[in-house]
Amino acid sequence: MGPSGAGKSTLLACLAGLDEPSGGEVRVDGVRISHRPETERARLRARHIGVLLQSRNLLPHLSVRDIVRLPQRARGRRAPVPAGELLARVGLADRAHALPRQLSGGELARAGLAVALANAPAVLLADEPTGELDGETEQLVLSMLRERAAQGCAVLIVTHSREAVRIADRVITLTDGKATDARRQDHEEARDAVG
Repeated sequence: MGPSGAGKSTLLACLAGLDEPSGGEVRVDGVRISHRPETERARLRARHIGVLLQSRNLLPHLSVRDIVRLPQRARGRRAPVPAGELLARVGLADRAHALPRQLSGGELARAGLAVALANAPAVLLADEPTGELDGETEQLVLSMLRERAAQGCAVLIVTHSREAVRIADRVITLTDGKATDARRQDHEEARDAVG
């Protein structure tokens, strides 16, 4: 968490291999993804990383089911969870054939989450995943993120949500590109600072 312009989205982009860090390197699941050609970074991202951006990254001309299948195909191995089952988990089984423009805001958020989870990532990066959601949908999304974390997935959330901060194991605050680690004992203070 941190104020606008602190570097939160840039950090996520570097961790996802979408941008290169200006110093150091990024390793995901023991594999260096930074400072490699884009084709290699894309291949590694498909195998190891799930990304949930505010824009939801949903292709407008494909059905929700086909969008979920894209990262599964890019992974290069058999899908760990079939697209239909994944959509059922996020409550969109009956919307599998819908196009993104036919979905409500909450449905778009859940579809974006299904896409981020489609490749069974070792790391899931989420940029304001609950920013525009009602309380019930926010709880569903956060519950699924906690479930993935409990299964061993590293989950990093950029957020201003009090509820997301409340359920976090660790809170890191970015200010002017510098990170401050708020350990569990400082958790209450960090939660109160969310605004």
